[in-house]
Amino acid sequence: MLRTAVLGAALALVAMGGAMAADTELADPAPGWDNPRRIMLQLTSDDPGRVNGILHNAVNLQKFYGQDNVQVAIIAYGAGVRAVLAASSPVKERVASLLQYDVEFVACGNTMTAIGKSESDLLPGVRVATAGIAEIVERKLKGWHYIVP
Repeated sequence: MLRTAVLGAALALVAMGGAMAADTELADPAPGWDNPRRIMLQLTSDDPGRVNGILHNAVNLQKFYGQDNVQVAIIAYGAGVRAVLAASSPVKERVASLLQYDVEFVACGNTMTAIGKSESDLLPGVRVATAGIAEIVERKLKGWHYIVP
């Protein structure tokens, strides 16, 4: 019985071209120019695969909501700060591109101090917050959603 149900579901997916039948239902109020979704993505790794995955998440959020209907901030702290350093970033071009599409990049000042770096060591357009985790807490209190990819 279960095997028949699984086979039926698989055939239904194939018939739909592999897509799911329903889309994500938006919560009220729907996002818009005056009420964008505000989403923070945590960046705590300097592994190029993980960093690229987080950057893909930012792009996918803008595709889903529409660029004018979502604000995306990537908060880098710990090892994640290395991904936004001019000398070591494996994703320099992608960061520059996402900045053009209003994705915000914030580096943790505490991490910068700990690794002996200053704001001038960052990629252009990346700003510094005194403490990355405090930045996340304060934005959460202001209604931002916090995602740990």
